[in-house]
Amino acid sequence: MTHSTAIILRAGRFKLVALPFLLGAICVLGFAPFYLFPLPLLALAVLFHQWQHAGSKRAAFLIGFSFGLGLFGFGASWVYVSLHDFGMMPLPLAVLATLLYCAFLALFPGIAGWLQAGLKGATQPSIAWRLLALMPACFVLYEWTLGWIFTGFPWLTLGYSQAPLSPLAGYAPLLGVYGVSWLLALSAGLIAYAYADWRSARKQAWIVLGGLLLLWLVGAGLKIVAWTQALGQPVSVSLLQGNIPQDLKWREDRLRATYATYRELVLESKSQLIILPETALPQFYDNVPPVYLDLLAQHAQSQGGDLILGLPERDFVKRTYYNSVISLGTSPAQSYRKQHLVPFGEFVPLKPIFGPIIAAMQIPLTDFARGEPTQRPLAVAGQQVAMNICYEDVFGEEIIRQLPQATLLVNVSNDAWFGDSIAPRQHLQISQMRALESGRYMLRATNTGVTAIVNEKGRVLKQVPVFRTIALHGTAQGMQGSTPYVRWGNIPFLGIIGTVLLLGVGLRLRQRM
Repeated sequence: MTHSTAIILRAGRFKLVALPFLLGAICVLGFAPFYLFPLPLLALAVLFHQWQHAGSKRAAFLIGFSFGLGLFGFGASWVYVSLHDFGMMPLPLAVLATLLYCAFLALFPGIAGWLQAGLKGATQPSIAWRLLALMPACFVLYEWTLGWIFTGFPWLTLGYSQAPLSPLAGYAPLLGVYGVSWLLALSAGLIAYAYADWRSARKQAWIVLGGLLLLWLVGAGLKIVAWTQALGQPVSVSLLQGNIPQDLKWREDRLRATYATYRELVLESKSQLIILPETALPQFYDNVPPVYLDLLAQHAQSQGGDLILGLPERDFVKRTYYNSVISLGTSPAQSYRKQHLVPFGEFVPLKPIFGPIIAAMQIPLTDFARGEPTQRPLAVAGQQVAMNICYEDVFGEEIIRQLPQATLLVNVSNDAWFGDSIAPRQHLQISQMRALESGRYMLRATNTGVTAIVNEKGRVLKQVPVFRTIALHGTAQGMQGSTPYVRWGNIPFLGIIGTVLLLGVGLRLRQRM
């Protein structure tokens, strides 16, 4: 092998592996806490350019897989914290499990690359079709598939990186996060196509860039549209952050201190709606001293409002238990039971295989039952509150089940499982997208952070520092009305992607005739 041949081979491997891996890692900077939303756009444009010149379906798969390794390897590395720091998994096993998990997720962008390569054409119109239609559709199809397969993990859907700063965030009330992802991918395709035409057809390239500018200007205009309207007067709220360390949270000798922490935070809150985090009290509802619950209820009543409390709840008839919230105060007592559970964290799939592993990790309460999917908003403090617990707010199509009746969205979480990583900040950005999609305020009460008030435009109005025992006091405006996304969910987005893929298959069959 000559020296020049070796250099060419090394360059080819770099393009197939190292460069797309770097592009995936760069995309992470588009998400919170960085919010550098243009970076995913540029990274996708280069990825599409690589796919265009991949040469084979195998190469296109490898490029997509490497991109996914970079994206999930950096963007979801906090899985290691949950497994090792709090799940007590030995370091080598935790590293291996994290790598295997990220590699599994990376298969999906790899399959997207393989799929678009299988439908490619050689003519110039086919190149335009591939960059402007096929690649964006295949890319977002993989994101949507990750949103439901094996109960779903849509955490690093690129549409979230555009909330709330990017002009593309203006499309969220119309098409939801997957629609925003598709428009981001379409924008990347426009850039890649303009680059391909720059030398041979510069006038056409300028037209393509003009289309990109128009797409983003329309998005900026949509951001000022009022899809929903204020209902009544704002309600005063207190969001309590107990800051109970995860490694101490479930210890019996720490129970009294936890009770005291939340009792003090509640009694200092003078709001109509007081919200405690997910499993704020690490004890079954029927084991909580009635005098303690009465104290909380009486304080909420003295403010003319209600309190929402997170704790596990048992059903002795069904012999099951739930991750729940209950309401106490002026309104009749109500409850909400978490319906979308976290695999391995809240329920054990394939128990004969994974049961012993989960048992060894010493994670408490890993076999919750699912709440009913038809639960309605909680009527508290003069509002209709759409509850969601922790991971549930990642699924926008499930949140809108309680709309348009709900006037507020409330998420209670315990992101202490992820330590001081980027995961809690990413979770906040996901909540910002839910607020945009629904045109509702989102109130987040968390154990260690990020506790925040987000308005209907996805803007964080107030938040408190993480890892501090503190209460966030503010106001939230109840909203009424429906955004297009609330009415139709993901149907318009799926209709667009389905049409594009059918046309792609038809084009490929026509070329073979």
